[in-house]
Amino acid sequence: MSTNNNQPTTQQFKGEYEDTELLRFTTAGSVDDGKSTLIGRLLYDSKSIFEDQYDAVKSASERRGEDGVNFALLTDGLKSEREQGITIDVAYRYFSTPKRKFIIADTPGHIQYTRNMVTGASTANVALILIDARNGVVEQTKRHAIIASLLQIPHLLVCINKMDLVDYDEDAYERIKEDFERFSSKLDVSDVNYIPISALKGDNVVTRSESMTWFEGPTLIYYLENVHIASDHNFIDNRFPVQHVLRPYNDDFHDYRGYAGRIAGGIFKKGDDVLLLPTGFTSKIKKIDTFDGELNEAFAPQSVSILLEDDFDLSRGDMIVRPNNKPVVTQDIEVMLCWFDSEKPLQHRGKYTILHTTNEARCLVKDVRYKLDINTLHRDQEDKELKMNDIGRIVLRTTKPLYVDPYRKNRITGSIILIDEGTHNTVAAGMII
Repeated sequence: MSTNNNQPTTQQFKGEYEDTELLRFTTAGSVDDGKSTLIGRLLYDSKSIFEDQYDAVKSASERRGEDGVNFALLTDGLKSEREQGITIDVAYRYFSTPKRKFIIADTPGHIQYTRNMVTGASTANVALILIDARNGVVEQTKRHAIIASLLQIPHLLVCINKMDLVDYDEDAYERIKEDFERFSSKLDVSDVNYIPISALKGDNVVTRSESMTWFEGPTLIYYLENVHIASDHNFIDNRFPVQHVLRPYNDDFHDYRGYAGRIAGGIFKKGDDVLLLPTGFTSKIKKIDTFDGELNEAFAPQSVSILLEDDFDLSRGDMIVRPNNKPVVTQDIEVMLCWFDSEKPLQHRGKYTILHTTNEARCLVKDVRYKLDINTLHRDQEDKELKMNDIGRIVLRTTKPLYVDPYRKNRITGSIILIDEGTHNTVAAGMII
């Protein structure tokens, strides 16, 4: 990016960012629907694996007595996964094409690993939900669609897999599509698309299927390269959580005081009026620095250093916002919480450490409103005990005010993590309502 007087505009910055923008997507679906096979096929057909990796997977497939190459072995990294032929942990894979960079979170399909799907999907732009063409929409399909809805993943792509096992029948595809459309109409998802594929054979993954000429939509890789994700970030509500105060203390930067962090929302411009939380003081942006030099304006999700015209004292956890557009400043937070801890359930009136953006505080569980049945969306107000993989609506009271937005408005300022004070384990993740 330019660092000289001829500064680019915001549009140019956005264009430059979009040229190499990063798309995160997660895969979900029932066990044996072919999630790992699909990712392996995607990596292989897009030429994103090395020859020695392919040879190793080919040899492993032969040792297992399988016909052809089992691409699922590219992502099933744990020994227990390879032995059982299933995914347990969240496997992250990285690849790129000339148009985009990608991070894939291959999440497990079993109900007992719901927390792993929440972890893998929490930052995703796209959720790929796989459906076995032979089985149609099953309970796990619905469960994962519900979690994708709760996590406000902007784009849902339903991949109807194993079309080769139903003779590439268009009617089978249409029936499953109609079933899922009926179910998803009850969910809070706005962008749903469908692609019939065969991960094993490669149909409609990277290359168009010659066996499904009736399908006129895009291939999977074309969709991933072209789905519009620039507007997934909130460019309206300015939010800049301070992560670190930069004070070089050398002759070249004797009086330098920059507030470093990642923009969580909005567009910040040189000369903008800003409000500093928690003090309530106002100032103007004097300068915006990056590793590549000074900018006239910056936007989410860039990492920058902001310098102010006035010498106010800000520290980690504080937030820079616009005077007429403030987050909710509160100590009472209502969240949809997914419980991670396998040893101890959520303790009513229990005390935990809460992490929100760059802020850290202690909190008390005031109330458990209900436990959510993630199969039916039923709210259970009788059984309020949250154990591992349970999701429920709870109220927290924090020891100091936090600067929050609803999760549907901003996924960064709308999310929290709970830490057990005794074990220091991450025990829960939550979406602020």
